[in-house]
Amino acid sequence: MTLADTADVAPGPWIETERLILRPTSMSDFPRWAELMADPEAARFIGGVQPRATVWRGLMTMAGAWALTGVSMFSVLDRDTGQWLGRIGPWQPEGWPGPEVGWGLHPDAQGKGYAMEAAVASIDYAFDILGWDEVVHSIDPDNRPSQVLAERLGSVNRGPTRLPAPFEEIRVDLWGQTRADWAARSRS
Repeated sequence: MTLADTADVAPGPWIETERLILRPTSMSDFPRWAELMADPEAARFIGGVQPRATVWRGLMTMAGAWALTGVSMFSVLDRDTGQWLGRIGPWQPEGWPGPEVGWGLHPDAQGKGYAMEAAVASIDYAFDILGWDEVVHSIDPDNRPSQVLAERLGSVNRGPTRLPAPFEEIRVDLWGQTRADWAARSRS
């Protein structure tokens, strides 16, 4: 990747894992982000199918959060090809039930272990760099794949919670773990 390739990337950290690059939002992410949010099954638990104009606003929200707070979900890219795979990472909107590490992957990136790899790097970042004391995941009770991922990460279901407006009617359970839980699991 050259400097020209990164000119449209929001300010923030870059993290590399074995197969992935996690970096702030870029305008070049928009086409595949729009595909993710147009897919009924992939978008089902992350806001539902959205028109391109709404997706654009969501992308701008993530970029703006990076620019103004230094915290937002990472865009996840395949390290070898640079292809955008999804968005995973720390997220703490106003009124949210806690400091979240959330995830959403493009349909063609699902089932390959990318969510686990990126979530581990994001949780490490949240605890080690951001200094968070806990990490939560707001998961729909019907979203079994996300529940499985949360369990694999070591998070536990803390029960039903409420999201702030305009999401207050969405049913979610709050999953999570503390920094101490994560550190103990990482040592075992």
